[in-house]
Amino acid sequence: MCLAVPGCVIEWLERDLPFAAATVEFAGVRRRVSMACIPEALPGDYVLVHAGVAISLIDAAEAGRVLATLAELALDEAVEGEP
Repeated sequence: MCLAVPGCVIEWLERDLPFAAATVEFAGVRRRVSMACIPEALPGDYVLVHAGVAISLIDAAEAGRVLATLAELALDEAVEGEP
């Protein structure tokens, strides 16, 4: 199973394909992400990132729902692990 995590495009680092890259923020953590699959993304857009590659644009509402679900799952796992 694969997991793609939403992040917000902060700034473009390189626009030329095939090396297109941008800084993308995930819950306060910023990472360099390949943007070769979605070069049309703009700063402020949300993208789904899998293995360091942005694979799809998503809207802010959907990104919020995915992040809330991931946070819920992490909380549930922490509670299940307690005696």
